[in-house]
Amino acid sequence: MSIIEEGSSRKKTKSVYVSTVISIALVLLMTGLLGLILVHAKNLSKYVKENIVLNVIVNDNVNEGDVLALQKDLDRNKHVLRTEYISKELAAKNLKEDLGEDFVEYLGHNPLLPSIDVYMNEDYANNDSIQAFITQVSRNSRINEIVYQENLIDMVNQNIRVIGIVLLAFAVILLIIAVALINNTIRLAIYSQRFLIKSMQLIGATKGFIRQPYILYGIVHGLIGSLIAILLLLLTLHFAQQQVPELVFLRDWLEFIFIFMAVVILGILISGASTYFAVTKYLKAKSSSLYR
Repeated sequence: MSIIEEGSSRKKTKSVYVSTVISIALVLLMTGLLGLILVHAKNLSKYVKENIVLNVIVNDNVNEGDVLALQKDLDRNKHVLRTEYISKELAAKNLKEDLGEDFVEYLGHNPLLPSIDVYMNEDYANNDSIQAFITQVSRNSRINEIVYQENLIDMVNQNIRVIGIVLLAFAVILLIIAVALINNTIRLAIYSQRFLIKSMQLIGATKGFIRQPYILYGIVHGLIGSLIAILLLLLTLHFAQQQVPELVFLRDWLEFIFIFMAVVILGILISGASTYFAVTKYLKAKSSSLYR
């Protein structure tokens, strides 16, 4: 009879531990997904800002050597990420493809001016920095004018700012929920061990001796749960990139590794701390209160 009861108790304990690990893994999965969303949103913001283009229109009487010299000067500017020289012929070819007809043949000459497309560094992709850049380079006599979409830049920066605030607030809320859920899950698991904890205490076991195996189990469960969550995150990343191949441009494995490390640390810390406080609760509890 005692063997049957012992076997039933072990099965119950294993079931509790398995459900605890699964619960921890699912909560950490949601937390990790939000982390990946934040990373992709940051990288998307950087990609959008670094693809805002300023068209530096060059005077028609400037020879190509001077234009290339101007391009090198622009490349050395701290505001500039990269530049691209657009000759009159290339500009005409691009416009011809956009219009679907040969306007040069119709006009009898190419009225377009050579230009340099300037892409700004992420930190300078705002109207204040762009205006300062334009004021600085417009003094060059080879430049005819600088054209860019001011309203678009304002809209991009404003939307990025709003989305960043919303995602950050959501991240804080989800982190609080994650801590609460993991804590409650572990408290329920320890609740099933409350009589064993109190029995060990009554026969003279010290609090530290009783806590140690439970905290160790808690850390192991947090580690296993976090590894399961990371595996699911990798599968989610693979599936998402299969469905949306453009996501590969936003991929940064170094940042992903930081997120995975954060998931592991979060799982271990929350699980270990929650186990400590749950066991301590029953160590301080009176025997009569265990039946409540």
